[in-house]
Amino acid sequence: MSGISRQEALTLAFRQVLKEETCGSQSQIVDVLQGQGFENISQSTVSRMLSRHGAVRVRNARGDLVYCMPPELGRMDTGVAVKDLVEEVEHNGSLIVLKTSPAAAQMIARLLDSIGRKEGILGCVAGDDTIFIAPTDIGQIEQTMLRIKDLFS
Repeated sequence: MSGISRQEALTLAFRQVLKEETCGSQSQIVDVLQGQGFENISQSTVSRMLSRHGAVRVRNARGDLVYCMPPELGRMDTGVAVKDLVEEVEHNGSLIVLKTSPAAAQMIARLLDSIGRKEGILGCVAGDDTIFIAPTDIGQIEQTMLRIKDLFS
């Protein structure tokens, strides 16, 4: 790890674990990273890293549900944090509208769809730089919008 900080090493190891597409749970990611010498890593740290890096759960080639980086991220500048791609989040009482940097909306929408109903998101429709988010409960739209904002702060 000469020349890079422990945090940079953790980020590189984390991204490599996701690239391998073998971990279906946050606890599996924790176990792998602890096995690589990151003893102090916790499930809450992994959860934050998954959100920050835009990781999603998808079916791999074997049909297993695993965490991975969305393919769109490979076409973007990987030095940019996902949170920096979100420019604005507002609602009109029916829908939440999220504005992103150009070409980032589909990746962000995939991330939001992966967290889904447990966070109050029924579904998303994405264009190039705009996402329409349908909340599961319009009566809770303000709380849902705040949870979305928290993901990207």
